[in-house]
Amino acid sequence: MKKAAFLDRDGVINRKAPEGQYVTRWEEMKFLPGACEAIRLLNNAGFLVVVVSNQRCVAKGLITTEELDSLHAQMRNEFAAAGATIDAIYYCPHEIQPPCSCRKPRAGLLLDAARRHNVDLAGSWMIGDSGRDVQAGRSAGCRTVRLIGDGKSIAGDADVVASSLLDAAHKILQVDAALPTTAVDFE
Repeated sequence: MKKAAFLDRDGVINRKAPEGQYVTRWEEMKFLPGACEAIRLLNNAGFLVVVVSNQRCVAKGLITTEELDSLHAQMRNEFAAAGATIDAIYYCPHEIQPPCSCRKPRAGLLLDAARRHNVDLAGSWMIGDSGRDVQAGRSAGCRTVRLIGDGKSIAGDADVVASSLLDAAHKILQVDAALPTTAVDFE
């Protein structure tokens, strides 16, 4: 089984739009400092990098699924050109009500990705900037990182707190390096 780093998109990889607005065009996609390096580090450490994101803007009619898929393809291409691989992107296109199984804080996106990519959830991490992200990761059985940059001060119940995706990647690699390895006795 593989280990994965599940990343929220807005506020983790790219700048969030102002409150009540959404990133719906490529021109609005502004990557956060260190995001590419962080994804490269996770790739090199053997993590699948999977974006899991609530995209209510689809339900609101601000962007079609085809346009969102195109935006995500451009994002993946931009990172790939810089040597960083985003292995998959899963998103919830639904409105808040009625509830669905894929909208974070539910774990549906992570569980779907785990099934499709043979992911060991206990060996994986969910990195996000909100309590919804942490809750989705916990519900899926992952360890969690909460980003608290940009004036945020509430860490919640995340396993690790970091100031950015790059800081999170470094901390994840430290934690994983400190975990005991299973010794195999051939006697």
